[in-house]
Amino acid sequence: MSEAYDDAVSAVVDALRVADDAVALTGAGVSTASGIPSFRGEDGLWERRDPTDFHRRRLDADPAGFWQDRLELREEFFGDVDPTPNAAHLALAELESAGHLDAVVTQNVDGLHDEAGSERVVELHGTNRRVRCDDCGDRLPVEAAFDRAADGDLPPRCDCGGVYRPDVVLFGEALPDAAMSEAQRLARESDVFLAVGSSLSVRPASLLPKIAVDAGATLVVVNFEETPRDSAADHVIRADVTDVLPALVDAL
Repeated sequence: MSEAYDDAVSAVVDALRVADDAVALTGAGVSTASGIPSFRGEDGLWERRDPTDFHRRRLDADPAGFWQDRLELREEFFGDVDPTPNAAHLALAELESAGHLDAVVTQNVDGLHDEAGSERVVELHGTNRRVRCDDCGDRLPVEAAFDRAADGDLPPRCDCGGVYRPDVVLFGEALPDAAMSEAQRLARESDVFLAVGSSLSVRPASLLPKIAVDAGATLVVVNFEETPRDSAADHVIRADVTDVLPALVDAL
């Protein structure tokens, strides 16, 4: 790594050491090393699939077709792959357990932060590890719903008769108020705000770094590509998150 990289990592370490509150916002770039495709960008998920197939209106109008496409999507992008936490997920969990990180706010729905051991995770877009009944709210592990759908039970239904739906925010739906309110509060109260592996281009999550900066936080952006928040950042590190985050752990 370059001297500039070492200097930036050292400066972030110093900021974390004296911070009373530190928060990490994670995006797709944190999970790609686990084999999970990115949704946006070149060769991203929505470059190859029509997002309208997974819109809330599609679920309402054609729940069987919605679920059939979900099955195909799962097979196309994951097949037999069972994603597990990578070095970035594990490093964030270690930072939290060591008292250097208060929470992870994630745009990802893969559940890998929980699996890695992070205790305080705000899932802005929900989790694809569960489904929930659209009528009564009952939840099931996603595998149970996919097994039913694969056996021809389209759409999979709850005992109450309601349709099970992915426990994620679909196109056409707003982010959960509780999750977004908690994320905004964490951003406002943070002394250090790490924006990691996120393009910071999708609202309202992209507003969280601004909220943190406006409240006086040190903003750190770790991303291969430029983001709209780079100009407001105290430190911008163009490197792999699976290198940067473990380096912070080692230094702390």
